[in-house]
Amino acid sequence: MSTVDIEIGDWRFAESAAMPVRETVFVQEQGVPAELERDSFDAVSRHALARRADRTVVGTGRLLPDGHIGRMAVLREARGQGVGGRILTALIDEARRLGMHEVLLNAQVSAEGFYRRHGFVPEGDTFLEAGIVHRAMRRPLDA
Repeated sequence: MSTVDIEIGDWRFAESAAMPVRETVFVQEQGVPAELERDSFDAVSRHALARRADRTVVGTGRLLPDGHIGRMAVLREARGQGVGGRILTALIDEARRLGMHEVLLNAQVSAEGFYRRHGFVPEGDTFLEAGIVHRAMRRPLDA
């Protein structure tokens, strides 16, 4: 497993490091339109950055004020090393710290198993978001 540190902060802290990762994963690899990658939720969200020892950012994710986790992205060279799980755990911990009782997300169906392993339960039918099939998932948080 790759050694990474996870840092949590606001958008001012995260933007310059998170956007290159999101653009690489979502826009370049998955074909999400660039104009959909930025939205007004970034400014009000908490953001996780996964940094290697050399300070290179290899992953990111965000927690919205309503408990939705999103924009989970890990660079190809860091996948399969536990980075995504570390980011997700840090965002869940941040939700607990903020007093949230559950977290929600819209998982790409190809990543549904990853989220199930982290305690998320699927809800409802699949749907298209940015041209990719997703499913809503939810995880209650222990008190």
